[in-house]
Amino acid sequence: MTSTLPPDRSHVATEQRHDESRALDALETVDIVLLLARDQRRAIEAVERASDAIARFADVAAASLAQGGRLLYAGAGTSGRLGVLDASECPPTFRSDPAQVVGIIAGGDGALRRSSEGREDEWDGIAAEFERLQLDERDSFLGIAAGGTTPYVLGAIRLAKARGAATGFLTCAPHVRAEGCDHAIVLETGAEILTGSTRLKAGTATKIALNAITTAMFVRLGKTYGNLMVDLAATNDKLVDRAVRIYREFFANDSRETAHAQLMEAGGLLKVAIVMRAKDVSRMRAQAMLDACRGNLRAVLEASV
Repeated sequence: MTSTLPPDRSHVATEQRHDESRALDALETVDIVLLLARDQRRAIEAVERASDAIARFADVAAASLAQGGRLLYAGAGTSGRLGVLDASECPPTFRSDPAQVVGIIAGGDGALRRSSEGREDEWDGIAAEFERLQLDERDSFLGIAAGGTTPYVLGAIRLAKARGAATGFLTCAPHVRAEGCDHAIVLETGAEILTGSTRLKAGTATKIALNAITTAMFVRLGKTYGNLMVDLAATNDKLVDRAVRIYREFFANDSRETAHAQLMEAGGLLKVAIVMRAKDVSRMRAQAMLDACRGNLRAVLEASV
């Protein structure tokens, strides 16, 4: 804690008092739970209103990955944890390289479990991480700050822009601007049931938006077929079972045993197994066909060859 008086944040939307929870401590427990649950609906509505901005950034991020770049998230506290969470879920969901989507939190990975709130006041706090990762013009960067005033995040956006990256700012504060921001994503969630606690519906809206960005991005990059996770690698029993079931969506007459054998022949790679069966080709040839279509299963299956 510094000895100087900090800036007045009373104007920030997420710091306002919620009219429905002014007597929160006097409510019955069930009424507290119901009030919190009902207030979460506003998170979904906020994401829906911001859908165009979210989609634009998802397309930018997809373009970055397509040219060999990355998507990087950064935030402090809850915002940082949500970014790291979303990034960490991409490899098991889309069989993406862990280096393609990177989550950074102020204070480092230790801050995921133990609060490191003081680090969020460092304007250049992310500089060493950007240098280590060699952030450049191929990359996309999204700063996440529910209240919109976090120096660590605002400084990170400015630094990312200076390094040539495409930049975005995800915030729940509608009147905040960030220097160097190319794409603003504003989730107008309003006041929290517990005043200023953005781990509540602001956090929910942030998680939905991040899920939407990476899901839309990887759909654009051909990691799905319809709503099926065809790019998964069958590395445990749950994923083998899912892969077998997805395989049989394409070849319903094949038994589970046949599907499993085909999957094993493909080295556990579901898309390869599907192409091998559909085109009656070897594993090596199936992989080459996928590579020629940048991994897009639909393009391979609809090709005449």
